[in-house]
Amino acid sequence: MATTIPSRSFHFPPNYSFPPFFSLQPNANTRAVQLQRWSSLIQSWCRHHRIYKINLVEAIDSSLFRNTTLKKQLGLSDARTVLDWMGKGEEEGGGGRRAEWVDGTKNIAWIWWRRPEEWAGVIADWIENTGQKNVVLTVYELIEGEATISQEWHGMDPEVMMKSLNVLVKQGKAQVFGKEGEEGVKFF
Repeated sequence: MATTIPSRSFHFPPNYSFPPFFSLQPNANTRAVQLQRWSSLIQSWCRHHRIYKINLVEAIDSSLFRNTTLKKQLGLSDARTVLDWMGKGEEEGGGGRRAEWVDGTKNIAWIWWRRPEEWAGVIADWIENTGQKNVVLTVYELIEGEATISQEWHGMDPEVMMKSLNVLVKQGKAQVFGKEGEEGVKFF
């Protein structure tokens, strides 16, 4: 469901080897830069491992938040602060929300290395480029089908796919129908 700790090698940025990176800084300007770097790291790490939803309680002991070489770790409270900041859309000059809490516990969050609006655009482009307009596809085919193996969204979390398809529905570019877990989608 949430976080799995994948085995593929991820190359951490240089600031990951800087001990103060793991303690939120008191100076407002320094903290703003630090939060942006944490946001970038979390997005890159999740994208590399194709993680859409992160369980912070589980992930806090992963290499994302713990540098075993330095024997440093970002604490759970500070990690929540980072994700709160990512949820405000302040990183990269207002580039949009990059995290969203699943519920009020602040233990599980969506990590938007691509927001649903961005995924919707990617999917719509694929539909256009492959001549799939006015064709009915199942959501399962979009996520797991042979035709999408080369696509970045292949294997996507079904909830993220539905959020992305709903963006296309609101734009009048798709219609989703069928019962939950067996949805079909027609693109216009």
